[in-house]
Amino acid sequence: MLTVHHLGKSQSERIVWLCEELEISYELKRYARDSVTMLAPPDYKALHPIGAAPVIVDGDLVLAESGAIVDYIMVKYGKGRLVLGPDTPDFAQFLYWFHFANGTLQAGMGRLMLLNRLKLAEDNPMLVATKARVDRAFDLVDTRVCDAEYLAGSSFTTADIMMGFSLTTMRYFQPYDLARCPNLVKYLGRIGARPVYRRAMEKGDPGMALLLS
Repeated sequence: MLTVHHLGKSQSERIVWLCEELEISYELKRYARDSVTMLAPPDYKALHPIGAAPVIVDGDLVLAESGAIVDYIMVKYGKGRLVLGPDTPDFAQFLYWFHFANGTLQAGMGRLMLLNRLKLAEDNPMLVATKARVDRAFDLVDTRVCDAEYLAGSSFTTADIMMGFSLTTMRYFQPYDLARCPNLVKYLGRIGARPVYRRAMEKGDPGMALLLS
């Protein structure tokens, strides 16, 4: 049995969502963040040497890193669903946005979050440059979904699942005003209209407000 260890309000929501989309059997174990530090509890940190979410267990395998977990589940359980192959016109777009999630957007928001905690002056060069980089990342997503229904094109794929956390729940940790990204808000409306998405979020984080706008 595949076991998904889900830390509340974390990247592990991607894995819960993916399992629900694929309709595969899995066991969900939920963990609450420390109410003071907002970090993972000790029993979650003990699951894997990196001590961060997500973590899955599949037989004797213990695997961390959301992108690696998504790839693993897709190869072992996906049966060709939710991915695009090299013979499809949007294959490169699929790869780009799948990796853009953690390679660019998530990384930029994480750096901005840390800089904001330092209470730097608004004109601090590093803060200004990081804010501008995050703005460019959101602008790029907004431009992409102006004409494309989903990030890889007309098909919903794991690229949307990877990007979903960065565009929504990550904003609990690093707020971002989406008013400047009207196409992105419409895109998140399409994501939020997916019953499977709603079901996955409720299973992983019951009662959590979904930051879809």
